[in-house]
Amino acid sequence: MRNTLKRQRAIIGPMTQQELAERAGVTRQTIIAIEKGSFNPSVKLALKLAKILKTTVEELFILESRD
Repeated sequence: MRNTLKRQRAIIGPMTQQELAERAGVTRQTIIAIEKGSFNPSVKLALKLAKILKTTVEELFILESRD
């Protein structure tokens, strides 16, 4: 799964990883891991992030097919 978290932070802010983490109730390390693609958030966290970043989950997270 790919994400546009970093781009969305820049669009609405700029918002730092720390600011986003605090607003979402997670650690900065969690935001870093999501942005790197090494961690996929729960549905609840994905919805929170989308709301904070004023976008949709579909715009924030892109499921890539493995065809």
